Amino acid sequence: MTIPPLFFALLMWFIGTGAVVWLDSRPRHTFKTSHQLAGLVAVLAMAVVYAKGNDTSWQGAYIGFGAAILIWGWHEMGFLMGFVAGPRHSPCPSGAVGWDRFKLATATVIHHEIALATNLLVLVAITWGQPNQAAPLTFALLFALRLSAKLNLFFGVPNLSDEIFPAHLAYLKTYFGKKSISALYPFSVLACIAVTYWAWTSAEAAATNSGPAVTATLLAGLAALGLVEHIFLVLPVRDAKMWRWASASKPTPPTAAKAATIE
Repeated sequence: MTIPPLFFALLMWFIGTGAVVWLDSRPRHTFKTSHQLAGLVAVLAMAVVYAKGNDTSWQGAYIGFGAAILIWGWHEMGFLMGFVAGPRHSPCPSGAVGWDRFKLATATVIHHEIALATNLLVLVAITWGQPNQAAPLTFALLFALRLSAKLNLFFGVPNLSDEIFPAHLAYLKTYFGKKSISALYPFSVLACIAVTYWAWTSAEAAATNSGPAVTATLLAGLAALGLVEHIFLVLPVRDAKMWRWASASKPTPPTAAKAATIE
């Protein structure tokens, strides 16, 4: 049962990210409808998580993992479409440094972080005391990986990969750190490796073909993907090119992209 869960984790990550990129690259007048429909899917997914809380089978693990990915995708759409980001929508002042810069940067995304944390608490609550913890564990891991990536972008990484930011969120780029590796980065990489190892050994220790074994394998695959995404932050490659196939719009010309950043 090792290969199928790993392939499923990769497939869900690839298709889920591609779907969000496609929907976010469509005309802005479609955003509201897309986000509302995705919200309905997220609510249904949470209902499924609640219904499958007592399911200890390998099928239950797949369902919980898939439901968490769907819920996460809704939150990502809300952020990238500009519905749930933060109260601040302006570029970072040129003189802002240290703690002041951190507070300003936090104000640009704090509503999104609160929404994610709240949803995680809801998932924990509706599965409290239940054996199937695939959904809350998956969502918690996604939350931790995304928070780590955001902090590394703030403190600075060589490869910012800012091409995926839509024009209406271009101001966020001004809060990114210098193109150098910060002290946080090695700890983030080590944490990804540690979680991958822990999940993998947990899968090996669990009964074969059981729900816990599949859940742990799925988490190991997701943590490994998170590690790869962190490595992309320092490699001289443009990983955003990977998602051009999913974009519903043509690439923005360099002059237009520069103008959007300035605005």
